[in-house]
Amino acid sequence: MNFLNISFTHKNTDISIREKLSFNTDEKKSEILRLVCSSQSVSECLLLSTCNRVEVLAFVNDLESSQSYILKVMSISSGVALSELEKRADIYYGTGAIHHLFSVASSLDSLVVGETQIVGQLRDALKFAADGGYAEINLKRAVESAFKCAAEVRTRTQISKNPVSVSSVAVAKAKEIYGELEGVKVLVVGAGKMSELACRHLISSGANVVLTNRSEARAKELMRELCCAGVSFEPYSKLKELLNSYELIFSATAASGAVITDSLIEECEFDRYFFDIAVPRDIDITESSSIKVYSVDDLQEIVKANMALREEQAQIAYAIVGRSTNEFFQMLKVLSTTPIIKALRHSAREVAEAEIEKAIQKGYLKNSDKDEARKLIHQVFKAYLHTPTINLKNLDDEDAGMLESVLHIFDIREKFEEYSQDI
Repeated sequence: MNFLNISFTHKNTDISIREKLSFNTDEKKSEILRLVCSSQSVSECLLLSTCNRVEVLAFVNDLESSQSYILKVMSISSGVALSELEKRADIYYGTGAIHHLFSVASSLDSLVVGETQIVGQLRDALKFAADGGYAEINLKRAVESAFKCAAEVRTRTQISKNPVSVSSVAVAKAKEIYGELEGVKVLVVGAGKMSELACRHLISSGANVVLTNRSEARAKELMRELCCAGVSFEPYSKLKELLNSYELIFSATAASGAVITDSLIEECEFDRYFFDIAVPRDIDITESSSIKVYSVDDLQEIVKANMALREEQAQIAYAIVGRSTNEFFQMLKVLSTTPIIKALRHSAREVAEAEIEKAIQKGYLKNSDKDEARKLIHQVFKAYLHTPTINLKNLDDEDAGMLESVLHIFDIREKFEEYSQDI
């Protein structure tokens, strides 16, 4: 048995395909999980479906056939050609699957690195699969271990606190000036890449984004990509009204010159902070005691300083993920051999007890000496099984067949299965 992860994300799949793969209703999720687990090669599975990623994590007994079958299920369910899915999917096996899972949970694979929303999404995905009987002990162990890894990454690194793009630095600067953005309405002008990143960082900070753009179609497309209830649209024709209604304004259009000028700005009873993250600049207004403009140049120095910090923190984070992955498989190895060791000892104890009773019945041993005899024999088989116990714990993954041989040779399968239920 092994872990398999099939991943479609913003890195390998564009939004037009991700939309078709977004199994975002309980009915769709249940159908996918039911079909995947109906395969004899798949023991357990869960489906993680968010705006930026669709992933199937499975525990399987045949990697190749399981991969092929899962992709076919996704193709049929989404209407996306199988060849297209095969071309785009990132496939992870065994150690790679767990390392990827831990990286995802730790938000190292997110579009907004360091955001914590993914932990809740992964928790919901596990609960949904477990409630339906599709995720059992193996996937539960994997995901719970991923949560522990993510918690350590958050505790031991500053990776989410050092933004490295102009958009993320602009949002960080807004938080520094304004305070927490939870529930705060923020105007974003434009619907290009920079605006998208600004929106994502604002959403991650809990802000409610008001989006305006010359092309309503492009703005609506971006809203679908963001997949967030906290984003609303206002027509570009209302730009003047919007600019004089919000305290925080981000602008990143593709215009060749300024789109926000003094002619659009009126006196307001509140301070306003403009973040011009466009090149060439979008904003050409007169600053005052109540109006402050931050340009790309103002933010670039912060970006440079944070780049070095992010690289250092990323190395620490991935070291934690790597170590946690190794520890997870070490734990599995111990868990897989523990029932065998217990079954061996139980078998030895049963034989010893039977022989003691025979010795008493035949007069070879006094009944009063029974406890001492039991202690002696217990020490003997404990010493005898010491080396086999160590060797079993140190078996490599490819030695799984040897465990089967031990079960057969010592005839302890029944007890092994009984003890396995306790883990």
